Amino acid sequence: MNHENQRFYLYPVWIRIWHMVNALLCLILIITGLSIQFSNPGTMVKFSAAVSVHNIAGIILSISYALFFLGNLFTPNGAYYVIPVKGFITRLKKQFIYYTIGIFKKEDAPFPVNEESKFNPLQQVTYVVLMYGFVPVIVLTGWGLLYPEITVNSFVGFSGLDLTDLLHIFAGFTISIIMCVHVYFCTIGKSPVSNFISMINGYHESH
Repeated sequence: MNHENQRFYLYPVWIRIWHMVNALLCLILIITGLSIQFSNPGTMVKFSAAVSVHNIAGIILSISYALFFLGNLFTPNGAYYVIPVKGFITRLKKQFIYYTIGIFKKEDAPFPVNEESKFNPLQQVTYVVLMYGFVPVIVLTGWGLLYPEITVNSFVGFSGLDLTDLLHIFAGFTISIIMCVHVYFCTIGKSPVSNFISMINGYHESH
């Protein structure tokens, strides 16, 4: 195995700030969202307070996502989200085998992090689906719930508002699961905390 230490500056200041703000917003939205969904005297946040905080955090998240989208559009960071088509399935299989078998045998990662490739194939697919699929859905449906008059009255016989609410809950639940998995995989690095330190100093360390 290759034990040569390598250090790459992969996370510019704007990415680090965005990432930390986004993590805090997601945590707030999950807690307040659950308090709204399962409102009763025993919830973590009272219903009225949860609604107000959830709405404010949602608005800030919308702004945060717009900045992320523009940042990826006008900075080199956007290149990390472009998925090469050639050999796509083969790369996914190789990374999946590593996560399920190779990592427990202390094998080298098949797609090590470098300045040209920040994500492995499974990470890249997950982040593209998350950031260009689920996050826009939760933002748009959130605005639709905040201003019900902008939603359609009905869709194929169902209430447009009910469908918007269902889609918002589904997207929120999916993002929550992905966030939990993301935190777990962040512990798989040079050390259990090295990837978290990367979000402070901007440097990714691997071996």
